[in-house]
Amino acid sequence: MTQVDEVASEPPAEQDSTPRGWLGVGAVAAATFTVVTSEMLPVGLLTPMSDGLRVSEGTAGLTLTVTGVVAAVSAPLLTSGLGRFDRRWVFGGLLAVLVLGNLGAAWSPNFGVMVLARVLVGIGMGGVWAMAAAVAVRLVPPKSAGSATSLVFSGVAVASVLGIPAGAFIGALAGWRMAFAAAAGLALLVLVVAAVLLPGLPADRVVSLGGVLGLAGNPRVRTGLLIVAFLVTGHFAAYTYVRPVLEEVSGARSEMIGVLLLVYGIAGVVGNFVAGSSVARAPRTTLVAISTVLAITVIVLPALGGSMLVAGLLMVVWGLAYGGVSVSSLTWVVAGAPDFREGVSALLTSVFNAAIAMGALVGGFAADGIGITAAMWLGGGLAGAALLTAAFGQAPAGGRL
Repeated sequence: MTQVDEVASEPPAEQDSTPRGWLGVGAVAAATFTVVTSEMLPVGLLTPMSDGLRVSEGTAGLTLTVTGVVAAVSAPLLTSGLGRFDRRWVFGGLLAVLVLGNLGAAWSPNFGVMVLARVLVGIGMGGVWAMAAAVAVRLVPPKSAGSATSLVFSGVAVASVLGIPAGAFIGALAGWRMAFAAAAGLALLVLVVAAVLLPGLPADRVVSLGGVLGLAGNPRVRTGLLIVAFLVTGHFAAYTYVRPVLEEVSGARSEMIGVLLLVYGIAGVVGNFVAGSSVARAPRTTLVAISTVLAITVIVLPALGGSMLVAGLLMVVWGLAYGGVSVSSLTWVVAGAPDFREGVSALLTSVFNAAIAMGALVGGFAADGIGITAAMWLGGGLAGAALLTAAFGQAPAGGRL
């Protein structure tokens, strides 16, 4: 494995077996919920945003691309650059940046200002996501590390259940700008909660930027990153444009879009915990199953989604599959380099968010150039590539955290 440069640091905070330790994990989960909700808000608001900013739906989807690119770049940079600082204060600072980004999006008078606001959202998201799992496992005993990680990444799935549909509902009732303002208020609340509940968390291992990037030389880590690149790019090529697809294929109105996204998100929470329990025993099998189901579901939605009932069932299956991606991919790469948890988490966050950005970008090209359903076909094909990588790439023997 490629060597990772390390710098000695203060010892980590003592693990806490009391309820306060789990309350801290809950605060970290709330932070992941908040950053993912903030990142994904355009998914449920794409049509009114494009109208309000006077751009096409494909161009409006680039607000997701910008956030993903910035998060991808900032994750390893923040992990190495802020490595010596107490994680409690780092979390607070990143959440403050998120507040500013969401307020800027709510105010934005044009697409250029919106892009600048989404850059701030990307910075906050990249840092929080990269550090979340490593922080959470320091708050509980080692035997509870897997449960803490699943709880933290349930914030990602719950963002689909509550955050994105809530944004769609708020957008329908009060306008899309109010949805971003509500996200800013949520980020401020989570900042206060985290400041109260998190103990001092001095960095337990400082890794240089070169060390973080060097972890990709580990073949097991590299395989996990390739799976994420294909799977997440494919998902977001399709999911970024799911609202116009449902409007066109199923005839869904604004209120029903929120319901369908809620159904998707509830399934995603279930999928998160199902995958969290299975990936520790069988990482390859879990990600092969996720990739297979996702590929099939995304491809058949435009063809079979004319009925609202069928569309709802397909959204449930899609949510179950994608809900397990975050915890499964993290478990895979950490098992590939167990001594460098924060480094591989940062690297995974970088690839994950670059894939989000690329998915929104190529999906937008397909939607604008060929037709909105072409984004779904592209997403299914990329999920098929993830399936082949998971099936034949080098996997860790087990996914223990």
